[in-house]
Amino acid sequence: MFSGSLVALVTPMHPDGAVDYDAWGRLLEFHVAEGSAGVVVGGTTGESATLLDAELHELTRRAVQQVHGRLRVIAGAGSSSTAATIARVRMLCELPVDALLIVTPAYNRPTQEGLFRHFSAAAQAAAGVPLVLYNVPARTAVDLLPATVARLAEQPGIAALKEAVPDLARLRELAARCGPNFTLLSGDDASSRAALGAGARGVISVTANVAPRRMSEMVSAACAGDAQAAQRADAPLQELHQALFIEANPIPVKWLLARMGLIGAGIRLPLTPLGAEHQPRVQAGARAAGLSV
Repeated sequence: MFSGSLVALVTPMHPDGAVDYDAWGRLLEFHVAEGSAGVVVGGTTGESATLLDAELHELTRRAVQQVHGRLRVIAGAGSSSTAATIARVRMLCELPVDALLIVTPAYNRPTQEGLFRHFSAAAQAAAGVPLVLYNVPARTAVDLLPATVARLAEQPGIAALKEAVPDLARLRELAARCGPNFTLLSGDDASSRAALGAGARGVISVTANVAPRRMSEMVSAACAGDAQAAQRADAPLQELHQALFIEANPIPVKWLLARMGLIGAGIRLPLTPLGAEHQPRVQAGARAAGLSV
Protein backbone atom coordinates (compact mmCIF):
# COMPACT_ATOMS: atom_id res chain seq x y z
CA MET A 1 0.00 0.00 0.00
CA PHE A 2 2.70 2.49 1.01
CA SER A 3 4.96 2.74 -2.00
CA GLY A 4 5.55 4.95 -4.99
CA SER A 5 5.07 8.69 -5.30
CA LEU A 6 2.44 9.87 -2.82
CA VAL A 7 1.47 13.53 -3.07
CA ALA A 8 1.25 15.75 0.01
CA LEU A 9 -1.65 17.54 -1.62
CA VAL A 10 -2.31 21.26 -1.21
CA THR A 11 -5.74 22.46 -0.17
CA PRO A 12 -6.99 24.84 -2.90
CA MET A 13 -8.69 27.95 -1.59
CA HIS A 14 -10.64 30.94 -2.80
CA PRO A 15 -9.22 34.45 -2.22
CA ASP A 16 -11.15 34.69 1.05
CA GLY A 17 -9.59 31.47 2.32
CA ALA A 18 -12.64 29.25 1.84
CA VAL A 19 -11.87 25.77 0.50
CA ASP A 20 -12.27 25.54 -3.28
CA TYR A 21 -13.88 22.12 -3.67
CA ASP A 22 -14.18 22.42 -7.46
CA ALA A 23 -10.42 22.88 -7.75
CA TRP A 24 -9.97 19.99 -5.31
CA GLY A 25 -11.77 17.67 -7.70
CA ARG A 26 -9.63 18.87 -10.59
CA LEU A 27 -6.42 18.30 -8.62
CA LEU A 28 -7.43 14.74 -7.80
CA GLU A 29 -8.06 13.96 -11.48
CA PHE A 30 -4.74 15.60 -12.41
CA HIS A 31 -2.90 13.18 -10.14
CA VAL A 32 -4.80 10.17 -11.43
CA ALA A 33 -3.84 11.14 -14.98
CA GLU A 34 -0.21 11.89 -14.11
CA GLY A 35 0.54 8.59 -12.41
CA SER A 36 0.70 9.43 -8.72
CA ALA A 37 0.28 6.44 -6.42
CA GLY A 38 -1.79 8.26 -3.84
CA VAL A 39 -2.57 11.51 -2.06
CA VAL A 40 -2.29 12.76 1.49
CA VAL A 41 -5.27 14.91 2.46
CA GLY A 42 -4.81 17.55 5.14
CA GLY A 43 -1.11 17.12 5.78
CA THR A 44 1.39 19.92 6.33
CA THR A 45 1.24 20.92 2.66
CA GLY A 46 -2.55 20.90 2.91
CA GLU A 47 -2.40 23.58 5.63
CA SER A 48 -3.55 21.14 8.29
CA ALA A 49 -2.90 23.60 11.10
CA THR A 50 -5.66 25.90 9.83
CA LEU A 51 -8.21 23.36 8.57
CA LEU A 52 -11.37 22.89 10.58
CA ASP A 53 -12.34 19.31 11.35
CA ALA A 54 -15.44 19.69 9.18
CA GLU A 55 -13.29 20.83 6.25
CA LEU A 56 -10.85 17.95 6.72
CA HIS A 57 -13.73 15.51 6.80
CA GLU A 58 -15.28 16.96 3.65
CA LEU A 59 -11.98 17.02 1.74
CA THR A 60 -11.38 13.40 2.69
CA ARG A 61 -14.94 12.34 1.91
CA ARG A 62 -14.73 13.88 -1.55
CA ALA A 63 -11.33 12.32 -2.20
CA VAL A 64 -12.36 8.76 -1.35
CA GLN A 65 -15.62 9.15 -3.25
CA GLN A 66 -13.88 10.44 -6.37
CA VAL A 67 -10.64 8.47 -6.63
CA HIS A 68 -10.82 5.45 -4.34
CA GLY A 69 -9.49 2.50 -6.31
CA ARG A 70 -7.51 4.80 -8.59
CA LEU A 71 -5.40 6.53 -5.94
CA ARG A 72 -4.69 5.57 -2.35
CA VAL A 73 -6.07 8.14 0.08
CA ILE A 74 -4.24 8.89 3.31
CA ALA A 75 -5.83 11.45 5.64
CA GLY A 76 -3.91 13.62 8.08
CA ALA A 77 -5.26 13.16 11.60
CA GLY A 78 -2.48 14.44 13.84
CA SER A 79 -2.55 17.34 16.28
CA SER A 80 -0.67 18.53 19.36
CA SER A 81 -3.27 16.97 21.66
CA THR A 82 -3.68 13.23 22.06
CA ALA A 83 -7.38 13.62 22.82
CA ALA A 84 -7.94 15.78 19.74
CA THR A 85 -5.94 13.35 17.62
CA ILE A 86 -8.07 10.43 18.80
CA ALA A 87 -11.22 12.38 17.97
CA ARG A 88 -9.93 13.07 14.45
CA VAL A 89 -8.91 9.45 14.01
CA ARG A 90 -12.40 8.26 14.91
CA MET A 91 -14.00 10.87 12.64
CA LEU A 92 -11.86 9.93 9.64
CA CYS A 93 -12.19 6.19 10.23
CA GLU A 94 -15.86 6.58 9.40
CA LEU A 95 -14.68 7.04 5.80
CA PRO A 96 -13.06 4.32 3.64
CA VAL A 97 -9.56 5.81 3.85
CA ASP A 98 -6.53 3.65 3.15
CA ALA A 99 -4.54 5.01 6.07
CA LEU A 100 -4.11 7.90 8.48
CA LEU A 101 -1.04 10.12 8.78
CA ILE A 102 -0.22 11.12 12.37
CA VAL A 103 2.42 13.81 12.90
CA THR A 104 4.42 14.14 16.10
CA PRO A 105 2.71 16.58 18.50
CA ALA A 106 4.07 20.09 17.97
CA TYR A 107 4.93 22.72 20.56
CA ASN A 108 4.52 20.72 23.78
CA ARG A 109 7.69 18.66 23.17
CA PRO A 110 6.78 15.28 24.70
CA THR A 111 9.35 12.72 25.79
CA GLN A 112 9.96 9.58 23.78
CA GLU A 113 7.66 7.72 26.19
CA GLY A 114 5.02 10.39 25.62
CA LEU A 115 5.36 9.93 21.86
CA PHE A 116 5.05 6.17 22.23
CA ARG A 117 1.87 6.49 24.25
CA HIS A 118 0.43 9.16 21.93
CA PHE A 119 0.82 7.04 18.80
CA SER A 120 -0.25 3.85 20.55
CA ALA A 121 -3.48 5.55 21.66
CA ALA A 122 -4.12 6.76 18.11
CA ALA A 123 -3.56 3.26 16.73
CA GLN A 124 -5.99 1.79 19.23
CA ALA A 125 -8.62 4.38 18.25
CA ALA A 126 -8.09 3.64 14.55
CA ALA A 127 -9.46 0.13 15.03
CA GLY A 128 -7.51 -1.48 12.22
CA VAL A 129 -7.04 1.45 9.83
CA PRO A 130 -3.26 1.59 9.26
CA LEU A 131 -1.29 4.50 10.71
CA VAL A 132 1.63 6.26 9.06
CA LEU A 133 3.78 8.00 11.66
CA TYR A 134 5.21 11.36 10.58
CA ASN A 135 8.47 12.73 11.95
CA VAL A 136 9.31 16.33 10.99
CA PRO A 137 11.32 17.88 13.85
CA ALA A 138 12.08 21.06 11.88
CA ARG A 139 8.40 21.95 12.30
CA THR A 140 7.35 20.22 15.51
CA ALA A 141 10.42 20.72 17.75
CA VAL A 142 10.36 17.03 18.75
CA ASP A 143 12.24 14.15 17.14
CA LEU A 144 10.75 10.65 16.99
CA LEU A 145 13.90 8.58 17.49
CA PRO A 146 14.58 5.23 15.80
CA ALA A 147 14.38 3.28 19.06
CA THR A 148 10.87 4.64 19.66
CA VAL A 149 9.84 3.93 16.07
CA ALA A 150 11.01 0.34 16.53
CA ARG A 151 8.79 0.00 19.63
CA LEU A 152 5.85 1.48 17.74
CA ALA A 153 6.42 -0.80 14.73
CA GLU A 154 5.48 -3.71 16.99
CA GLN A 155 2.10 -2.16 17.82
CA PRO A 156 -0.93 -3.44 15.85
CA GLY A 157 -2.02 -1.03 13.16
CA ILE A 158 1.18 1.03 12.97
CA ALA A 159 2.42 0.30 9.47
CA ALA A 160 4.79 2.99 8.23
CA LEU A 161 6.84 6.10 8.94
CA LYS A 162 7.21 9.27 6.91
CA GLU A 163 10.71 10.40 7.87
CA ALA A 164 11.50 14.01 7.00
CA VAL A 165 15.00 14.00 8.49
CA PRO A 166 17.38 13.73 5.49
CA ASP A 167 19.82 11.37 7.18
CA LEU A 168 20.66 8.16 5.33
CA ALA A 169 22.33 6.61 8.36
CA ARG A 170 19.10 7.10 10.29
CA LEU A 171 17.05 5.47 7.50
CA ARG A 172 19.37 2.47 7.48
CA GLU A 173 19.05 2.20 11.25
CA LEU A 174 15.27 2.42 11.00
CA ALA A 175 15.20 -0.29 8.33
CA ALA A 176 17.38 -2.56 10.45
CA ARG A 177 15.41 -1.98 13.66
CA CYS A 178 11.89 -2.14 12.24
CA GLY A 179 12.17 -5.04 9.84
CA PRO A 180 10.70 -5.73 6.38
CA ASN A 181 7.04 -5.52 7.37
CA PHE A 182 7.31 -1.86 8.40
CA THR A 183 7.43 0.68 5.57
CA LEU A 184 9.72 3.69 5.46
CA LEU A 185 8.75 6.68 3.33
CA SER A 186 10.89 9.69 2.54
CA GLY A 187 9.46 13.02 3.60
CA ASP A 188 12.22 15.11 2.04
CA ASP A 189 12.10 15.58 -1.74
CA ALA A 190 15.70 16.67 -2.20
CA SER A 191 17.09 13.50 -0.61
CA SER A 192 14.31 11.12 -1.61
CA ARG A 193 16.27 9.34 -4.35
CA ALA A 194 19.04 8.53 -1.90
CA ALA A 195 16.47 7.54 0.73
CA LEU A 196 14.94 5.04 -1.68
CA GLY A 197 18.36 3.49 -2.05
CA ALA A 198 18.70 3.27 1.73
CA GLY A 199 15.51 1.36 2.46
CA ALA A 200 12.57 3.69 1.82
CA ARG A 201 9.82 2.33 -0.44
CA GLY A 202 8.28 5.61 -1.53
CA VAL A 203 8.03 9.33 -0.90
CA ILE A 204 5.34 11.65 0.39
CA SER A 205 6.20 14.56 -1.84
CA VAL A 206 5.66 18.31 -2.08
CA THR A 207 7.26 18.50 -5.53
CA ALA A 208 4.78 15.94 -6.87
CA ASN A 209 2.06 18.58 -6.58
CA VAL A 210 3.52 20.28 -9.66
CA ALA A 211 5.64 17.54 -11.26
CA PRO A 212 3.78 14.30 -10.49
CA ARG A 213 4.82 12.42 -13.62
CA ARG A 214 8.50 13.20 -13.11
CA MET A 215 8.41 12.25 -9.44
CA SER A 216 6.59 9.02 -10.22
CA GLU A 217 9.20 8.09 -12.84
CA MET A 218 12.06 8.78 -10.43
CA VAL A 219 10.51 6.75 -7.62
CA SER A 220 9.65 3.85 -9.91
CA ALA A 221 13.19 3.68 -11.25
CA ALA A 222 14.73 3.87 -7.78
CA CYS A 223 12.42 1.20 -6.39
CA ALA A 224 13.26 -1.04 -9.34
CA GLY A 225 16.96 -0.72 -8.54
CA ASP A 226 17.78 1.28 -11.66
CA ALA A 227 20.04 3.86 -10.04
CA GLN A 228 21.08 5.48 -13.30
CA ALA A 229 17.52 6.03 -14.50
CA ALA A 230 16.54 7.37 -11.08
CA GLN A 231 19.45 9.81 -11.16
CA ARG A 232 18.53 10.98 -14.65
CA ALA A 233 14.94 11.58 -13.56
CA ASP A 234 15.92 13.31 -10.32
CA ALA A 235 18.64 15.66 -11.60
CA PRO A 236 16.28 18.12 -13.36
CA LEU A 237 14.10 18.23 -10.23
CA GLN A 238 16.79 19.26 -7.76
CA GLU A 239 16.53 23.00 -8.36
CA LEU A 240 12.75 22.77 -8.00
CA HIS A 241 13.03 20.76 -4.77
CA GLN A 242 15.08 23.54 -3.25
CA ALA A 243 12.98 26.39 -4.63
CA LEU A 244 9.76 24.98 -3.17
CA PHE A 245 11.13 25.59 0.32
CA ILE A 246 12.45 29.11 -0.22
CA GLU A 247 9.55 30.21 1.99
CA ALA A 248 7.52 28.02 4.34
CA ASN A 249 5.75 25.14 2.61
CA PRO A 250 3.13 25.34 1.04
CA ILE A 251 3.64 29.01 0.10
CA PRO A 252 5.89 28.39 -2.95
CA VAL A 253 4.06 25.32 -4.25
CA LYS A 254 0.66 27.02 -4.07
CA TRP A 255 2.05 30.00 -5.97
CA LEU A 256 3.41 27.68 -8.65
CA LEU A 257 0.18 25.69 -8.92
CA ALA A 258 -1.68 28.95 -9.43
CA ARG A 259 0.78 29.91 -12.19
CA MET A 260 0.05 26.55 -13.81
CA GLY A 261 -3.68 27.29 -13.70
CA LEU A 262 -4.50 24.34 -11.46
CA ILE A 263 -5.72 26.32 -8.44
CA GLY A 264 -6.44 29.89 -7.45
CA ALA A 265 -4.13 32.02 -5.34
CA GLY A 266 -5.90 31.54 -1.99
CA ILE A 267 -3.89 30.76 1.14
CA ARG A 268 -4.77 31.12 4.82
CA LEU A 269 -3.22 33.38 7.39
CA PRO A 270 -0.80 33.27 9.04
CA LEU A 271 0.66 32.11 5.72
CA THR A 272 0.90 34.79 3.04
CA PRO A 273 1.45 34.67 -0.74
CA LEU A 274 4.96 34.09 -2.06
CA GLY A 275 7.10 37.20 -1.88
CA ALA A 276 7.82 38.88 -5.22
CA GLU A 277 11.56 38.61 -4.59
CA HIS A 278 11.33 34.79 -4.51
CA GLN A 279 9.06 34.26 -7.50
CA PRO A 280 11.83 34.25 -10.15
CA ARG A 281 13.69 31.48 -8.34
CA VAL A 282 10.59 29.27 -8.06
CA GLN A 283 9.82 29.88 -11.72
CA ALA A 284 13.42 29.03 -12.67
CA GLY A 285 13.24 25.78 -10.69
CA ALA A 286 10.01 24.87 -12.44
CA ARG A 287 11.50 25.52 -15.85
CA ALA A 288 14.61 23.49 -15.00
CA ALA A 289 12.23 20.61 -14.25
CA GLY A 290 10.61 21.02 -17.66
CA LEU A 291 7.41 22.72 -16.50
CA SER A 292 5.80 25.37 -18.68
CA VAL A 293 5.26 28.40 -16.43
